[in-house]
Amino acid sequence: MFWQKKQDSPEGETVAEKVGVEAEGFHRSGKMHCAEAVLMAVRAHFFATVPEEIVRAAAGFGGGSGAGCICGAVASGTMAFGLALPDDKRRVKQVTKELHEWFKHEYGASCCRIVMPNAKGRGGCAVLTGEVAKKVAELLAG
Repeated sequence: MFWQKKQDSPEGETVAEKVGVEAEGFHRSGKMHCAEAVLMAVRAHFFATVPEEIVRAAAGFGGGSGAGCICGAVASGTMAFGLALPDDKRRVKQVTKELHEWFKHEYGASCCRIVMPNAKGRGGCAVLTGEVAKKVAELLAG
């Protein structure tokens, strides 16, 4: 993929790293916002039998649901847990909590309008999107 950063050792990449790079690339392509990119990348590796059209369900989450509230990447990561673990609500709750705690630690909040200044200093939404997707994949693989 044209956006992949790690050309030196793609065979050494973990699934989580691949998911992160793919999500960042989807965002950078301009065809998807953060929520769609996370869901698409995670879908490809953890619930590929679910139709790709499911990504449309995340369409309203970009930009903090248009209101600057919950980060769209985090919201779609939460959606991904439910899709990847359909029969384990307890595990979904656990990994969702872990994702939110990790995100708040990394970015200071889960509210998009608060996170954006912190994200800009770390590469912007595209990088944030990749980091969230990677974390979602790590939690699913763990």
